[in-house]
Amino acid sequence: MRTLVVSDLHLGAARARDALRRAPVLDALVARVRDADRLVILGDALELRHGPLRDAVAVAEPVFAALGAALGADAELVLVPGNHDHALLAGWLEGRIVGGVAPAPLGLQGSPGPRASLALAQLAAAAAPARFDVAYPGLWLRPDVYAMHGHYLDRLITIPTFERLAAGAMGRVVGRLPADGADPDDFEAALAPLYAWMHAVAQTRRSRWAVERQSASAGAWQTLTRTGRRTPRARAAARLFPVAVAGINRAGLGPVRSELSGVELRRAGLAAFAEVVRLLGIDAEHVVFGHTHRAGPLPGDDRSEWRAATGARLHNAGCWIDEPIFATGGPESPYSGGRVLVLDDDGPPRLERVVDALA
Repeated sequence: MRTLVVSDLHLGAARARDALRRAPVLDALVARVRDADRLVILGDALELRHGPLRDAVAVAEPVFAALGAALGADAELVLVPGNHDHALLAGWLEGRIVGGVAPAPLGLQGSPGPRASLALAQLAAAAAPARFDVAYPGLWLRPDVYAMHGHYLDRLITIPTFERLAAGAMGRVVGRLPADGADPDDFEAALAPLYAWMHAVAQTRRSRWAVERQSASAGAWQTLTRTGRRTPRARAAARLFPVAVAGINRAGLGPVRSELSGVELRRAGLAAFAEVVRLLGIDAEHVVFGHTHRAGPLPGDDRSEWRAATGARLHNAGCWIDEPIFATGGPESPYSGGRVLVLDDDGPPRLERVVDALA
C-alpha cells in the first residue's frame, strides 16, 4: 500500500497564495497521486481565517474533485484538520461533550467521518469516486508511523508568534500542560477557543484581520532579522524586542525567546513538536507532521534535531502555499512548497519534490 502525504494547502488563502488553484501545479500533484492507494491531507487543507467558510470550500471543491478522480474508487482520501481549518470539526468536538456525561478522552485517532459538518460532506462529495474519511487529531499510517498536523506545538514553541502568546494566555486560564504526560484534550483546552474566535472573525467579508495580522507578522520578522544596513526604526525595534520578550515571560505567557533566525525557527519547531510526541505518549518509530511549512529532514539537516526523546524520528511534509519571505533560495529552500511525503509498506517515509516552483 502506498500512502502520499501533503500538508498545508491553505485552499482559499488571500491573494491566491494557495498554489493548487493554479492548473499547472494541480496537474502535477494529480499526476503524482494516480499510483497512490491513499492520499492524506495533513492539516490546513482549507484556509478558514482569510474569509468566510463558503469561499474556501468553493476554492477547495475543484481541487478535491481532481484529486478524487485521480485516486479512483479503489483509493482513499483522508483529511486531517489542523489549526486553520479546525472549524470543520467544531460540531463534532462539541457533540462529544453533550449529553450530561463526561466525554471519553479524544485519543490519538478520532474518527469524525465526512458527516461531521456540512462543509466536510461537500468535500466528500467533490472527492468522489475516491473514498473519503476524516481523522483527528491524527492517524496511524502504519503500526510504526503516526501522522498529525502538528499545531499542538504552539503551546510549547519558544518563538513569540501571535498564536504562541495567545495560547500562553489561555494556558493561564485552563492550566499548564501536565509535565508527566498529556492527552489531546489538554492541548485542545487552550487552543480550540482561539481557533473558534479567529474563525468567527473571518466569517464576514469585511474582516481582513487575519490577513493583515499575517502581513504585519511577516513584516516584523523581516525587520527584526534583516542584516546589514537598517533604518533607525528597524534598529530601535531590534533593540526593544528582547525587552518585550522579557516582559512576556514575566507575565507568564512564555517561555519564549527573542532569537528569530532561520536556524532558531527550525530548532524551536522541532523541539516543541518532539515534546508534543513525548507528552502524548506517541509510541511510533516515525512521526509525520506539517504546520511549520518547513519540510524535512532534507540533505544537510542535522538528523539528531529530527528525533524526539522517545526515539521517534520526525518528518515534515512541507506545504503547498507561496511563502516568498521564507522560501528564498528557490526550490532548494526548506520552505519552498510542492513536496509530498511517500510511505510504502516498509521503509521510512521519504520526501519527494513534485514541482520546482509554485508560480
